[in-house]
Amino acid sequence: MARLNPYINFQDTAREALEFYHSVFGGELTVSTFAEFGQADDPADADKVMHGQLEGEGGIVLMAADTPSHMPPQPGASNISVSLSGGYEDDATLRGYWEKLLASGSEIVPLEVAPWGDAFGMCTDGHGVTWLVNIGGPGQG
Repeated sequence: MARLNPYINFQDTAREALEFYHSVFGGELTVSTFAEFGQADDPADADKVMHGQLEGEGGIVLMAADTPSHMPPQPGASNISVSLSGGYEDDATLRGYWEKLLASGSEIVPLEVAPWGDAFGMCTDGHGVTWLVNIGGPGQG
């Protein structure tokens, strides 16, 4: 089965961000540095995250890395949002994620019933990532 996983690039804060997401979603976090893969051409990159992966509870997978010093930051990356969605039976879990993400950031759209009948909200976490949370209404599980 194919999976679509968000992969977020950070400028020297991937480890901190992944540890935060681990506190939100639980599960297993693995982090590998550029040095561990023998890819630290610049000594300043040695401890940066070359690949991090969080296998959260309920099948959530989030990947992240630091941008190495020889690559310029990607300004378009701010156009990416991560969507969390589920049915009515996932309400408590999704609201729990929402509260944890919002605690370090700011609300864009309150998590409340939207015109299409689902609960929907948007927030930006303390690492600058925008999250969309959609909870299917009753009978839409």
